Amino acid sequence: MNILVIHGPNLHLLGRRSPEIYGSQTLPQLNAAIKGRAGKLGFKTRIFQSNSEGGIIDLLTANAGWADALVINPAAYTHYSYAIRDAIEALGLPAVEVHLSDISKREPFRRVSVIKPVCLAQLKGGGAGSYLKALDYCASIKLK
Repeated sequence: MNILVIHGPNLHLLGRRSPEIYGSQTLPQLNAAIKGRAGKLGFKTRIFQSNSEGGIIDLLTANAGWADALVINPAAYTHYSYAIRDAIEALGLPAVEVHLSDISKREPFRRVSVIKPVCLAQLKGGGAGSYLKALDYCASIKLK
């Protein structure tokens, strides 16, 4: 199975940005953990990070023919990017939304996800474990 992983805006700052919320793990360390779990599950991965809404949509479109599933942390775009939501829906990729923090326990504006309705699941609050659980979830539903 081919899994496309997309990290949204500011995730390149992991380890420096609000470690009390997002942890001290850097993005390269997180990507290594994702690749390790994916390898154990027999998955191939392509992992990207973009700070721009259009960049995320371009990554989705460019990789839709390769990917069997999507794991996406839309970050701040979670709350208002109907463009990313529509791209996920239009491309028809089975998707899992992930968040390092528990967005349901954060500021009121962070509690609503416009992405969630076009995803099979939303996993939040587990730090890097949210991504690893998303990979396990993909394996459990046997997407391919």
